[in-house]
Amino acid sequence: MTRPDSLDAAKKGFDPQLTRRIFGYLKPYTLLAVTAVILALLLSVLSPLPTLLLRHAIDAFLTPFERNPALHPELLYRGLVLTALGYLGLRVLEFGLNYASTLAIGYLGQNVLRDIRTDVFSKLQRLHLAYFDQNPVGRLITRVTSDVDAINQFITGGLVSLITSSLLILVYATFMLRLNWQLALISFSVLPVLFFATNFFRARLRDAFRTTRLQQAIVNSRLNENITGMLTVQLFGREARTALDFDHANRALLAANENSVRWFSLFMPTVSILGQVAVALVLYFAARQILGAEAAGSGLAGAVTVGTLFAFVQWTQQLFQPIQDLADVFNNLQAAMASSERIFGVLDTPEEITDKPDAKRLEHFQGQVDFERVWFAYDPAVTAQTPESDDRWILRGIDLHIRPGESVALVGATGAGKTSVTALVSRFYDVQRGAVKVDGIDVRDLQQHDLRRHVGVVLQDVFLFAGTIESNLTLNSPDIPHARVVEACRYVGVHDFILSLPEGYQTEVRERGATLSTGQKQLLAFARALIQNPDILLVLDEATANVDTETELRIQHALEKVMQGRTSIIIAHRLSTIEHCDRIVVMRRGRIVEQGSHRELLEKGGYYARLHRLQYAQVEAAD
Repeated sequence: MTRPDSLDAAKKGFDPQLTRRIFGYLKPYTLLAVTAVILALLLSVLSPLPTLLLRHAIDAFLTPFERNPALHPELLYRGLVLTALGYLGLRVLEFGLNYASTLAIGYLGQNVLRDIRTDVFSKLQRLHLAYFDQNPVGRLITRVTSDVDAINQFITGGLVSLITSSLLILVYATFMLRLNWQLALISFSVLPVLFFATNFFRARLRDAFRTTRLQQAIVNSRLNENITGMLTVQLFGREARTALDFDHANRALLAANENSVRWFSLFMPTVSILGQVAVALVLYFAARQILGAEAAGSGLAGAVTVGTLFAFVQWTQQLFQPIQDLADVFNNLQAAMASSERIFGVLDTPEEITDKPDAKRLEHFQGQVDFERVWFAYDPAVTAQTPESDDRWILRGIDLHIRPGESVALVGATGAGKTSVTALVSRFYDVQRGAVKVDGIDVRDLQQHDLRRHVGVVLQDVFLFAGTIESNLTLNSPDIPHARVVEACRYVGVHDFILSLPEGYQTEVRERGATLSTGQKQLLAFARALIQNPDILLVLDEATANVDTETELRIQHALEKVMQGRTSIIIAHRLSTIEHCDRIVVMRRGRIVEQGSHRELLEKGGYYARLHRLQYAQVEAAD
């Protein structure tokens, strides 16, 4: 099982270069980003004002009336009404700014998220197949989902929060110092303790959350493996053992979550109690002044009113929230740095299979294929200078020349290099030595899209996308008429089967074609190749390996029609399916050992004849 690699999010520190690249995605939305920041700044400046207005109401209207009821109550009442209306107006304005700011930040984050996902997905489509051989699917999906979400969290919940929280602290501190600097310093006295406490708990919570994510990924992997391999689990009676393994992983996740809960349950009350200590200190020193206790020694004479006390209590409580938000910002920053490093790692992966600036198109396609002294290995460490004796070579000095319209079958044991030949024709990989040519042009000098437009491939493991039968056949191309789809399906003998389905060509296909048999899926794949490439170089990779005899006969009958006038490279384990080919090429350990017609090879009595005898002996034994 591959160990999850997305769990070091908290280990990565601030990286200016990565941050600049993230900011690069904000450029198309500069106006939206500036608007979001301005709205957030206005909201920060507005936040202390309602409390300041209430302080004025207390000191100007309520306290005077309490001390001297003989004052004109009508004037005091009018002042309170105006203050209440002003307070209500500020709250409505705050609501509007908050709504607009949240909306702008949300739109900004979602657009950036879309752009990054698009770039990653587009990059993955351009990467060579060897990259996917080396990177598990789950890891790549994480890049497009979880890692992109971490950057989105940093932009929406981190970047703007960093600006607004910093400004809020500055605004609250400014108001408090201007109103009463002594009380302000008293309320600030707990901030060093809060700073150290926050850092202590943040480090513990970071480790706890990282462990939780690790255990969650292990549980997800175990679950995915067992659901995917449920047939094997039930076939070999491994339910009890797999349940025990899953229980161990599940209990480890439980322990990790409990550890996170323990630290978090200590963290929040600690922050809360420190906030209350600051409020208590403010109440104590302010109350002494208000009550006139020890006024001469306090240094606060005449400086504190009931309204000022109320304002300081409110602001002290409100001051702690942006401080806490800043701690979350740093967590988001660390996660975003780690995620962006992995995302940009994908985006910066060299595209080894690329078109040259002067890449050519195939004009007047004929279908001639030439392998000229081709040496090939899947291992990227193998180069042209690697010794010929190295075991990593898959193809060793292949010389093969296929004439236009000729049908050639590749046979040999598993691992002989047959599939590699078809992959090189489509230029899914580049050779280390020699050259693969189509119509006399090196495939490395051709445009990939134009080359593959002429190459139809039917693989043994057929992949069907979610959608209808027809959308799978046309691959959602609007340029392919329904008549061509029906014609191709008639060719391969799958038309009647499709019509027997509840909605015919519009029948929905379940995930990976779960409701279709192997033979039916391969017939559909064969029709898809014909539809996509009406004038193709046809390459069949063991397309009849897993079909019954009746389906195999239908495919063979269709092949006889399709192969007329087309270059065909056929790979099949069943030698009976390739007896009619113009030429049979026998491969062994990456080399061509024999070639000729079916009759010629049998008469030669070599390796092919031995394969033929062994296969028919197995058939007779089975009968």
